[in-house]
Amino acid sequence: MVTTTLHPEIRKLMGQLDDLTPRFFLRQGQIDILKTPDEFYRVLQKKILLAKKRVFLATLYIGKTENELVDVLRKALLENPALKVDILTDALRGTREAPNPSSASLMAKLVAEFGDRVEVKLFHTPNLRGMKKAMIPARLNEGWGLQHMKLYGFDDEIILSGANLSHDYFTNRQDRYYLFRSAEITNYYKKIYDAVGSLSYVLSADNSPRGFHLSWPSTNPAPEPTKRALRFVKIATQILTPLIRPSPSNVAGDIGLQDPSTVTVVYPISQFTPLLSPNVSTESPAIQHLLDVLKTDRFSWVFTAGYFNIHPDYRRKLLSSNPPEGAIITAAAEANGFYQSAGISGYLPPAYTLLAKEFVEDVKRRQKSDSIHLLEWQNGILNQPGGWTYHAKGIWISPPPVDSTEEKPCVTVIGSSNFTRRSHALDLESNCIIVTRDEDLRSKMSDEIQHLRQFTREMKEESYKSNDRRVGWGVKAALAVLGGML
Repeated sequence: MVTTTLHPEIRKLMGQLDDLTPRFFLRQGQIDILKTPDEFYRVLQKKILLAKKRVFLATLYIGKTENELVDVLRKALLENPALKVDILTDALRGTREAPNPSSASLMAKLVAEFGDRVEVKLFHTPNLRGMKKAMIPARLNEGWGLQHMKLYGFDDEIILSGANLSHDYFTNRQDRYYLFRSAEITNYYKKIYDAVGSLSYVLSADNSPRGFHLSWPSTNPAPEPTKRALRFVKIATQILTPLIRPSPSNVAGDIGLQDPSTVTVVYPISQFTPLLSPNVSTESPAIQHLLDVLKTDRFSWVFTAGYFNIHPDYRRKLLSSNPPEGAIITAAAEANGFYQSAGISGYLPPAYTLLAKEFVEDVKRRQKSDSIHLLEWQNGILNQPGGWTYHAKGIWISPPPVDSTEEKPCVTVIGSSNFTRRSHALDLESNCIIVTRDEDLRSKMSDEIQHLRQFTREMKEESYKSNDRRVGWGVKAALAVLGGML
């Protein structure tokens, strides 16, 4: 069943997005929402094996022991002679363990076996170069920026997610996953993939202890980011800007919903700050427009991020809203991937706890504790049997109820961004805003929220007085120093 109207403020938002980003119109049934890591992995494998023309995977990294996934790719290549596989990861994360087994050495085996039917690219941020690159240890160098997009394309379908491609994301690390059945949308994200890939190193196999070699092809349009960063950024800006800005077909005021078969509009949004000068990234202004909707009427909202370090602009807008219900879902310390890790990363879970505590205090100060709630997600304890981690990120907005019936979401944001200062300034992020009047999709979005909420507990000010939620001065100092890199 399809509703016929959207709230005026949502239509206003769509007009603002039309001026900012490309857009795509979808019919009913072209979006599926996956809920669990194992479902994500099953669908990922199935789509790879069914692909006839192309598979392209953009991710932060592929786990260094993901031999099963590599075997699935190998099987698909053997069974489909016309298939081409493209993989894009981050150079810093993908080579971190070298010369020990790494993501890069695992992927190099595919390149060696299938030649030009498999192309693996590794993006290196222009922010890390010279003496800084030479002196900063591998464990810390990711703090200067990463390839963070998660785009999993197969022929004319694509999954947008926040999940990487490693064992925990396939088993016990909760994320979000949207499958789009649209050649237009898949082609669009392939153009984004190709643009970033043309600004990346190429992986090849060799007989060195590392098992691989990175080279900068002469066909790349820009010089190496570690050698001529300014020139690199200038050319990257020329390549990416036309892709992330609106197409000429975005006619003002024509949002496409006059056609009864058009029930959903998808707006791709990207944050490519390290690659753009001037920075015309679309994620930040689009999210600003979206959150401005919350101040105009009694919209309900849900915001989730595994790492609770909301960008200050977003934080202010959420706190300024007056919703019937506003909820933030974030990982408990025991569900944070850095829980009890060695070194400075061990400070991260309590740092996020401190930021969550400050948010709850701000809610109370504004006398909004009855309407804005912070929920901690926990399903067991990391590194113990049955323990899960939480990595989901996104926003859902529900219009004001027209009667006593609770409204379902009509807007969501899905993709790689953590909505932090780091996401804005350092990493490459790719997401989309979905606006829909499709009652079936709205019900699926509502079910997705309920799925995420099932392992949550509400945190009040007194919740942070327990021993397991107290934060020492060392954590506060680390947060002051590293806040922009979180």
